[in-house]
Amino acid sequence: MSEFVKLVGEKIRLVRKAQGITQEKLSEMSGLSEKYLSDTERGVRNISLESLEKIMQALKIKPHELFLFADTEEAGADKQQLIEMFQPLLADRNVDEIQFLLRIAQDFVGTFEKSDNHYAD
Repeated sequence: MSEFVKLVGEKIRLVRKAQGITQEKLSEMSGLSEKYLSDTERGVRNISLESLEKIMQALKIKPHELFLFADTEEAGADKQQLIEMFQPLLADRNVDEIQFLLRIAQDFVGTFEKSDNHYAD
């Protein structure tokens, strides 16, 4: 398959895993078979637009989110891509839950900053 088909499959896999969804669960959510999803994620199947739409609806992502990818073959993803992967995780949360997660993230970052300052002394 083409490099583009492989990149799209890899992005679907990254988003699915970031959301903590198994292929089995995505199969149930999208109405597509696990084999079809596996082949798509591995880049060995040329996915139809209709199936792509079903996957995007199941993962609650917009088309532009699916096609925003850095070189997914690198060990680390692009910083902006990683940040954008949080949006679908937060979309169905209420404001209190999001504020709670924000406080946790701020505390976590603060811990790193204190640690960095400690080693700088």
